[in-house]
Amino acid sequence: MFINKAADGSNNLCGKKIAALRCGMRLSQRELADLLQVNGLDVDKNAIQRIESGKRFVTDIELCAFASLFGISADELLK
Repeated sequence: MFINKAADGSNNLCGKKIAALRCGMRLSQRELADLLQVNGLDVDKNAIQRIESGKRFVTDIELCAFASLFGISADELLK
């Protein structure tokens, strides 16, 4: 049976990188969610927390929105 999880058991590859970038910008999870909402992505603080902890899948639309906000490519979020 195929399981959709990363090698470390998380549901996404980019959560830890998103958390590091957010902290580097000195943003709270709520502030990051607010910035994403201003840019047209409907997420809340709880979604950010679940993404960063690897408990939530990230869609391609969300991945592109994060990459755009952080000024990097989507590939960089996946490394």
